[in-house]
Amino acid sequence: MDTAKKRIILSCETLETRFALLNHGKLEEYEIERASNGPKAGSVYLGKIVNLEPSLHAAFVDIGMDKNAFLHYWDMLPATFDLKDKIVENAPENKTGDNKKKTRFSEQLNSLLKQGGKSHQIREKNRKRQVQQFTVKDIPALFPPGTELLVQVVKEPIGTKAARLTTNISIPGRYLVLLPYSEHFALSSKIESKAERSRLKKIISELDVPKGMGVICRTVGEGRKAVFFKRDLDMLLDYWRKVEEILEKHQRPTEVYREPNLIERTVRDLMTDDIDEIQVDNEEAYNQIRNLLYKFGGRKMSAKVACYRRARPIFEHFDIKNQINQIFTREVPLPSGGGVCIDETEALIAIDVNTGKGKGKRVGEQPEVILQTNIEAAEEIARQLRLRNVGGLVVIDFIDMRSSRDRETIFKLMRKLVKNDRAKSTILPLSRLGLMEMTRQREHESLRNTVLDRCPYCNGTGHVKSSLSMSVEIQRRLHSLFKSRGSKAVPVRIFMHPDVLTRLKNEDAELFVSLERQYGRDLSFRADSTMHHEEFKLVDPETGRILEHASDH
Repeated sequence: MDTAKKRIILSCETLETRFALLNHGKLEEYEIERASNGPKAGSVYLGKIVNLEPSLHAAFVDIGMDKNAFLHYWDMLPATFDLKDKIVENAPENKTGDNKKKTRFSEQLNSLLKQGGKSHQIREKNRKRQVQQFTVKDIPALFPPGTELLVQVVKEPIGTKAARLTTNISIPGRYLVLLPYSEHFALSSKIESKAERSRLKKIISELDVPKGMGVICRTVGEGRKAVFFKRDLDMLLDYWRKVEEILEKHQRPTEVYREPNLIERTVRDLMTDDIDEIQVDNEEAYNQIRNLLYKFGGRKMSAKVACYRRARPIFEHFDIKNQINQIFTREVPLPSGGGVCIDETEALIAIDVNTGKGKGKRVGEQPEVILQTNIEAAEEIARQLRLRNVGGLVVIDFIDMRSSRDRETIFKLMRKLVKNDRAKSTILPLSRLGLMEMTRQREHESLRNTVLDRCPYCNGTGHVKSSLSMSVEIQRRLHSLFKSRGSKAVPVRIFMHPDVLTRLKNEDAELFVSLERQYGRDLSFRADSTMHHEEFKLVDPETGRILEHASDH
C-alpha cells in the first residue's frame, strides 16, 4: 500500500460515519458523526427568548429542544450593529436590480431594532462613538422576553451545558461564507499574497451579492477562477431563499437551516488541492462526493474519489484502527522513548511530558536531548488535541529547560503547530514553573465522551480499591459480625472477586487463620467472577442466608 499520499478515508455505516485524514499513512484528523436530533453546530433556528439573566448577561432561548439554549449579550451586539445601521466601509456599491431589495424578515428585524433604539441616535460619521453608546445595557430593552430571534448554534451541548448561540448568522460554502445580515466583505487572513488578495477582492466586488448581505472569501478560494465563486454564491443564496420561505410561515421555534452532514462537510471544508485521493466504502456516498467535487472543482478534482469495495473493513486496510485505539489511551509514546500523559478533568486538560525509562540521567545532563524530547512532545500534543477534539483550558508540563532560548523555541513551535488547526487556539509562553497554558475552542463533545460512557464501577475515577484494601475491609466486617452475635459458633462463607481471593489465600492467609482461632469460627472462601472487585458477601453455608453484603460501587 502506498503511504506517500495525503488521503481522506470515509467509512459510512447506518449508525455512524467516520472520517480520517492520513498524511503519509499517519492519522492527522479523525471525526465521528452519529445520528442525533439535538442542536448541531452551524444550524440556524428561529427561536424565542424565554427569559433574561442580567447577572449572567445572557438570554435563554427556546429553540425547540429539551433544554433552552444560552445566548450571551456579547453574541448579540455585533448583529444589532449590522442590522441597525448597515455601516460598512468596504461594501460594494455597484449592486443593481432586485437584489437591492431587503428581505421581509430583514425589514422586520430592522424595524424592531429601530423601535428599541430610539433613545440612542447613532450618527454614521462617528463609528467609535456608536460602539461606546450602544452596549450590553441596551440589550434587555431591544430584546425583552418573548422576542423572536434568528440564532445560530456555535457550540453544541457539552456535558450538562446547554447549546450556545449567536445572532451573527453565517452560512459557509466551498469558497465563500455568506453573511445574510451583514454587509461585511472580507478575505481570509490566511491568504498572504498581495497580488492574490487584490485579484480576489476584484472578483468579490463583482459578485451579485444582494443588498444587506456580505461575503467572506475562504482560504480554499485562493487561485480559483471567478466562475467558482459565482456558483458558490448561487448555491448559498438558494440555501438562504429556503430559509426565508420557512421564516415566512412564522413557525416558532423551528430549525430553518441544518448544517450539512459529515460527508458534505468533508467536501466543503477539507477537500483541498493537496489531497491526493478520497476513499469511501459506500456506493451512494461515493456518487454524492463525485457530484459535489465535479460541481466545485471540475473533472480533475472529482477523479480523486475512489469507491472501496473490498471485504476487509476500510479502516483496517489503511491501518487506521490501531492508531484510533491509541486516542483512547492515557499515555502516548514518543519516538525518543518518552511519553505524553493526557488527563481530561472537569476544569482543564492536564498534559505531562515524561522521559523514557532509564534515560533520566542522560536527559538531565544534555540540554539538547531535553529540547528534542520536548519538540517531539509538542508535535504529538498538537496532533492529539485535534484527534481527541478536546478543548477549554490546557496546561502542559514540558520537561524543564534551563535555556530561555529553548523555551522560546517550544513556544514558537506550538504556535506554528496549532496554526492550521480548525479550532482556534491561544497559547501563552512557558511560565517560570515550566508550564505552558493554552485554550482551544471546541464546538462538539470530545471524542472520548462521544464514544465512551462513564464506567459504572469507578464512576469516572479510573480506580478501584486494591486487593489489600478489600482484605482489610473483609476482616473488619468479620470482627464486627462475630462480636455482635456473641459466642454462638456460626460458620461463615465469604464470596468475593477472584483477585481478592488470591490475596486472602496467600499474603493474608495467616491473618484469617488467627481470626478463626480468636472467635472459634469456621471460615471458607469462594471466588465469584461475576462480582465487582469492591463487592463481597458473608453467607451462612448451612442456611444460605446472607449475613452481610458489602458493595461500594
